[in-house]
Amino acid sequence: MTPPQSIALFGGSFDPVHLGHLEIARRSVEATGLDQVRFLPCRQSPHKKAAPGASDQDRLRMLEIAVADLPWAVVDDFDLRSPAPSYSVRTVLHMRQEFPDARLFWIVGLDQWLALPQWRDPEILAAHLEFLVFSREGVPVPRPGWRMQRVAGDHPASATRIREALRQGDEIPPWLPQGVLDYVRRHRLYT
Repeated sequence: MTPPQSIALFGGSFDPVHLGHLEIARRSVEATGLDQVRFLPCRQSPHKKAAPGASDQDRLRMLEIAVADLPWAVVDDFDLRSPAPSYSVRTVLHMRQEFPDARLFWIVGLDQWLALPQWRDPEILAAHLEFLVFSREGVPVPRPGWRMQRVAGDHPASATRIREALRQGDEIPPWLPQGVLDYVRRHRLYT
């Protein structure tokens, strides 16, 4: 099997994975012709104080369900197997070793693009990655020494709103893939 030549890394809590995440990934593939998007659920984000609401195993399984029919999507548990917190630089260096000849991208939202200089070892990230910046509003400003492309799009999904609706027994917004919704209900997640 030929190794992928262009890989986008898509990290996050995915708590739960929703249609907005899938839309961002799909638009990134369409915009750049990516061979692969690697969904990397993190053990504990260094940017969030609270632990994810669902277990690592549940978040991993929901991702596997959500991307089962996407030929360009791979679920990777590297960050879940690594010590907390889940630093992007550790992931990038691992991926560079695993795929030494691939063109590596990282998918981020505009908010994280603005925060990247505060991430751990940003100069290493800039040296190894091109950033795909998903932006609902506004255009990301280029940063000297960094490679970036804007991926335009809009999707209203919010994992926080999904969790709140489940916790309060409210109507769940239509933002979960059906298989993920079935899994959440079957395992009584977020209630």
